[in-house]
Amino acid sequence: MDAIAFTKNDNVATAIKNLSKGQTVIVILGEEKIHIELLEDVPFGHKFALMDIPKGEQVIKYGETIGIATENIKKGQYVHVHNVVGQRGVRRHRS
Repeated sequence: MDAIAFTKNDNVATAIKNLSKGQTVIVILGEEKIHIELLEDVPFGHKFALMDIPKGEQVIKYGETIGIATENIKKGQYVHVHNVVGQRGVRRHRS
């Protein structure tokens, strides 16, 4: 296994070792094995898309929304601060 995802709702997986562009990785998601060809290098501990994620859509990891896609993200693409704005730790000010 090269990466992990925890729920069927996850649209990203986390690399459990350094992964290379062009590599086909296997992610087990529930009862399903998903084969993903990586479009970019993905460092250990970082994320890549399990499916296309349109701009403005939620990025879901471990069953929780961790951010919003700031651009269209393709299946197999590296997912990080360059294409996602985070939602954790953001304070909402009341008027």
